[in-house]
Amino acid sequence: MSMSSSPEPQKLSTQDIVRFDRVGLRYGRGPEVLSDIDLSLRAGTFNFLTGPSGAGKSTLLKLVYLALQPSRGLVSLFGQDISRLPEKSLGDMRRQIGVVWQDFSLIDHLSVYANVALPLRVQGAAPQTYDRNVRELLDWVGLGQRLDASPRTLSGGEKQRAAIARAVISKPKILIADEPTGNVDPEIGHRLIRLFGEMNRMGTTVLIATHDRGLIDQVPARVLHLQDARLYEEVPS
Repeated sequence: MSMSSSPEPQKLSTQDIVRFDRVGLRYGRGPEVLSDIDLSLRAGTFNFLTGPSGAGKSTLLKLVYLALQPSRGLVSLFGQDISRLPEKSLGDMRRQIGVVWQDFSLIDHLSVYANVALPLRVQGAAPQTYDRNVRELLDWVGLGQRLDASPRTLSGGEKQRAAIARAVISKPKILIADEPTGNVDPEIGHRLIRLFGEMNRMGTTVLIATHDRGLIDQVPARVLHLQDARLYEEVPS
């Protein structure tokens, strides 16, 4: 998998691949965690989501992934109102989204190689069609010598890199990542951002939640800021 030196967002499309209109979310009878969220992500764009700890960044990502349903408002993905779709259709949508959570969600009884190849196996791809790509991608993220390792034996940073490789291997239409460089050294972090940039150039819409302003400064991308349950777009200085 060849990577160029620095990621640049693709030209904007007129299509909103993700859209929130006045979305609110609360747990039980508590106050809203997210309130009146208006969000549009155009196809092929690179976006950062930032804000203080506890602001609800992970919750917003889970709404994009359809792991949560809003308490009110409209969420649409790929031009479709999700409230009108059956669960099977929601599952089909999720398979078009690559996701990296902070808990990594690797399957312990599968090897690193098998974890990364899993999205392709679920799609019904034959091993001979993806073996080279999986191996090259694991080399790229620095896990080429850990193909047969169990996730239980990996460090936190290695688990994070395996989770990222799994998220991008199927070339999803949307890639969302929650603090994807939080457990890796700066060199690996820069390499991962180049990987996200390459995915973006290939057409994937990218949304990364991060506290790392240094990371944000590496990429000429849109920056969204979540605070006090509200979402704002940062104006470039």
